[in-house]
Amino acid sequence: MTKKFYKMHGIGNDYIYFDAFDGMPDNPSEIAIKLSDRHTSVGGDGVIFVAKSERADGFMRIFNLDGSEGKMCGNGIRCVGKFLYEIKGIKKDVLQVETLSGVKTLALDIKDGKVVSVKVDMGRAELRPEKIPALFAGDRVVKAPLKVGNETYEVTLVSMGNPHCVTFLSDLDGLEIEKIGRKFEFHEAFPERVNTEFVKVLKNNEIQMRVWERGSGETMACGTGACAAAVASILNGYCEKDKEVLVHLRGGALKIRYTDDTVFMTGGAELAFTGEVEL
Repeated sequence: MTKKFYKMHGIGNDYIYFDAFDGMPDNPSEIAIKLSDRHTSVGGDGVIFVAKSERADGFMRIFNLDGSEGKMCGNGIRCVGKFLYEIKGIKKDVLQVETLSGVKTLALDIKDGKVVSVKVDMGRAELRPEKIPALFAGDRVVKAPLKVGNETYEVTLVSMGNPHCVTFLSDLDGLEIEKIGRKFEFHEAFPERVNTEFVKVLKNNEIQMRVWERGSGETMACGTGACAAAVASILNGYCEKDKEVLVHLRGGALKIRYTDDTVFMTGGAELAFTGEVEL
């Protein structure tokens, strides 16, 4: 079967998008593994299917490049908003998108009929370790010691629909993320694996981060990771709550605002190219 795809990205976090309004394929995990290869196929951090929803304007199903299914993707959901508006013709400047971690509200910034930026209400940051999930005691995990390999790191744990472990470092350029990222991901403290953000504080309400995503490895950007990093920076006293935090990632920057009720994420969404592929 030949199927049209849309290669889209949010500040370099790239996925292959399919219109699944007529139904999901039988083998989405296999499709993600096959098409995500950057040498022999389309290439991407995974595959996202945009399907019908009984509760919202669309339903986002995300599969990482190793075939595992993710519950939420911040950069991906912004592109889903662009997909629904421009490709599916749902001409609303506020959209509802269902995910496996709930329904999210998207406010679209539209210029000349194109979506150039999206503000996403990501929902409340979950800090309880049993909900992340992580094998730590207490109501929240902030600046807690965690031995990974031969080193002990101070970690702060946040869930934004998927689990995140944030640690603060003084040097990100010399970080051997391929070695340490995998050790964090498969650490016994995280029964469902974990995404890890390595963060450097630049100045008040401005941080830099590199991210190791479970199932994908290091990526150019991670929307939920940027949210988790901003929340962790505020919990550790590096940034101010209810003010915009500028998060610099390898692919660009995102604006995050953490309030008592929710976390807002604002960033771009771009269509790179379209094509056809045999499934």
